[in-house]
Amino acid sequence: MIRTEEMLLNVGPQHPSTHGVFRLIIKIDGEIITEATPVIGYLHRGTEKLAENLQYTQIIPYTDRMDYLAAMTNNYVLCHAVETMMAIEVPERAEFLRVLAMELGRISSHLVWWGTYLLDIGAISPFLYAFREREMIQNLLNELSGARLTFNYMRVGGVKWDAPDGWIDKVRGFVPYMREQLKGYHELVSGNEIFMKRIKGVGTYSKEEAIQYSLSGANLRCTGVKYDLRKSEPYSIYSRFDFDIPTRDDGDAWSRYQIRLEEIEESLKIIEQAVEQFPIQGAIMAKVPKIIKAPAGEAFVRIEAPRGEIGCYIASDGKKEPFRLKFRRPSFYNLQILPKLLKGENIANLITILGAIDIVLGEVDG
Repeated sequence: MIRTEEMLLNVGPQHPSTHGVFRLIIKIDGEIITEATPVIGYLHRGTEKLAENLQYTQIIPYTDRMDYLAAMTNNYVLCHAVETMMAIEVPERAEFLRVLAMELGRISSHLVWWGTYLLDIGAISPFLYAFREREMIQNLLNELSGARLTFNYMRVGGVKWDAPDGWIDKVRGFVPYMREQLKGYHELVSGNEIFMKRIKGVGTYSKEEAIQYSLSGANLRCTGVKYDLRKSEPYSIYSRFDFDIPTRDDGDAWSRYQIRLEEIEESLKIIEQAVEQFPIQGAIMAKVPKIIKAPAGEAFVRIEAPRGEIGCYIASDGKKEPFRLKFRRPSFYNLQILPKLLKGENIANLITILGAIDIVLGEVDG
C-alpha cells in the first residue's frame, strides 16, 4: 500500500500565473488538492474609504486602478451612479463615445485574458498575437483619452474630450481586421486537440452553484444562464443595438473560453453599429455645476463589465464628497468558488481552473 503525507504549498503571491499578487495556500495528498485557501489583500488600497474625502470627479482616477484592464467600464459605473442621483441626462454623442470606449475596452480585456491563459497552459504564440491586436485598441483609446491604461476619460455628465478627427474611421476599420484575426485564433487554438483535452470538463459547476456563489459574466453564462445587464437591464444606449448573449451549458473551463471569444464578436457588432449611428454633431457634456454635489439620499447602479456585474452604491448627505461609497466587484465574487473547484482536483489543473475564472487582483482587493 502506497503511503503519502499531506503537504502544504504556497502558490503565489509572486507568481505570473496568479495574474497579480494573489496567494493560494493548498494542501495536497500526493498530487490531489485536499484544501485550498485564497489569501487576498496584498493590493488593497482602500479606494472606498479614500472616496469619502474626495470630490466625485476626483474619484474617477481611482476607479481606473481597480480592474485596470477595463478602466472605461469602471469610469462609467461611478459616473452613472452620480448621474442617476442627480437626474442628469447625458448628451447622445457622449453616450456613443462611452459605448465605443467600453466595448473596445471589453475586447482589449478579453484579449489579455486569452493570451495569458494560453501562456499559463503552455502556448507562447497566442500571447503574441493577442497583444498585437490589443496594442491597436490601446492606441485608439490613447488617442481618445490621452492615456494607455488608466484612462480617466469619463466625467459626470459626459466625457472629458471629443473624439479626434478621423478616430471614428479608424475604429470602423478595426472591426473587419479584428474579425479576421478571431478566425485565426480559432484555427490556431480552439480546434487544437491537446488544448481541448486540457480544459474540457475541468473546473465544472452547475447553474444552481453559479447563482449561489453570485457569479456573473462568463462565469455565470457558462452554465446556461442568459444574463447580461446590457440586455437584462439596459443602460446608456445599449437598447439601440442588436447583439447576442453567448451561453453554454457545461459550466467548465472550455465553456468559459468559448464564451469570451464569442463576446469579442458581439462587441464588434456593437462597435460596428455605433460607428454607423454616431451623431455628426452634438455636445459631449451635459450642463453640470462646477462642483458636483449629489442630493442627499442613496443610489445603486450596476453594469456589465468584462468580468461580470460591477455595481456602485453611493450614500450622499448632500455634500461634494460621498458619505459612503461601495463597489460590487465581479472578480471578488467570482473568486469565491475557487476553493470548491480545486478540492479533489489534480494539482496540474490548478492554474487551468484559476485562469478560466479571469480575475484582476486590483478589483479583488479594492
